[in-house]
Amino acid sequence: MADPEARKVIELGYGGNERLVMNMGPQHPSAHGVFRMILTLEGETIAALDSVIGYLHRCHEKLGETLTYAQYPSIASKTDYVAAMTSELAYVLAAEKIGKIEVPKRAQYLRVLVAELQRVASHCLWLGTWCLDIGGALGGGATVFLYCFREREMVLDLFESLTGARLLYGFHQVGGVRYDLPEGWAQRCRDTVDRIDQRLDEYESMLESNTAFLIRSQRVGVISRELAQEVGIAGPLLRGSGVDFDIRRDDPYSSYADFDFKIPVEEAGDCYARYRVRMQEFRESIKIVRQALDGLPEGPISSRPALKSVGQVRIPKGEAYARVEGPRGEVGCYLIADGSPKPYRMKWRGASFSNLSILPHIVPGHKVADVVAIMGSVDPVFGEVDR
Repeated sequence: MADPEARKVIELGYGGNERLVMNMGPQHPSAHGVFRMILTLEGETIAALDSVIGYLHRCHEKLGETLTYAQYPSIASKTDYVAAMTSELAYVLAAEKIGKIEVPKRAQYLRVLVAELQRVASHCLWLGTWCLDIGGALGGGATVFLYCFREREMVLDLFESLTGARLLYGFHQVGGVRYDLPEGWAQRCRDTVDRIDQRLDEYESMLESNTAFLIRSQRVGVISRELAQEVGIAGPLLRGSGVDFDIRRDDPYSSYADFDFKIPVEEAGDCYARYRVRMQEFRESIKIVRQALDGLPEGPISSRPALKSVGQVRIPKGEAYARVEGPRGEVGCYLIADGSPKPYRMKWRGASFSNLSILPHIVPGHKVADVVAIMGSVDPVFGEVDR
């Protein structure tokens, strides 16, 4: 052990207990991506946690400065690739804000429709993988995982018939959306959300009557209201700690003010509270989808003619920040335009990046097994962490 750092692997902790420093990740199935946690342990109890990111750099922001406003939305999909529709929307909203571009009402409703379907699909992935993470105690975590993927595939089927893709879509464009609803799509969508709505009751009955699930989630990873606001977390983590804030209602965009929905809030701040917030968000998203289908206006889906070649969109000089409420919280895009077909500068605000900063505050004092439950309740996607 010639390395000075290696000599520090084992040292004496408080009270004379042996202290061990170990890695969890970056190659770990419950890290939800390439994420490394350096855990300082006293026995099975975690004394400290250091987060290490940077394993997935793909230069999204610099790449965005080399692509035209028409090209980049399909690349924006690859930031939060679990909720690609969300990232695309933040980008085009920023460009439209600089250019003062009016988006047709039908396009705005279509944006809301796909955003809420994307939230449902993202939460399905979160719930399934989270139950799989802690499934050893549940004795049926794989069952919930397969059920959730069954429902998620139904939403992806809708996206495939709308855009031709199942994961990365390129659906949004500056001034509107790229595709209108195919014939029969609206009824398929109604049938899909009706079926998912019924199956949410099954998920809750399976989990909330399971003592192991309650033990693994209640009073674990508690985030106080004050800590949530101080650190700057967002989305279900923030609302699970009693903070009643949602961009869709408090800073509405894309006609969200036209829709009637509630913002779920829980006070406990633990893993279970974050679970309850997301389960209620499932139903609120389904409610918004139904309203969007019922009130979908007639008219064009874009404020400009369809592109005949890339590079025709020019945004005047200016700068703007646009934010949307993604499944993990606030997703923001800051653009500086110089009048050319490409942005001069771009910067992303990823919800997962901000939410990960809570881990060193809430993990110490728990056991190693609890790290998996807490990490899953944060629900990070590392495409928008490292960017």
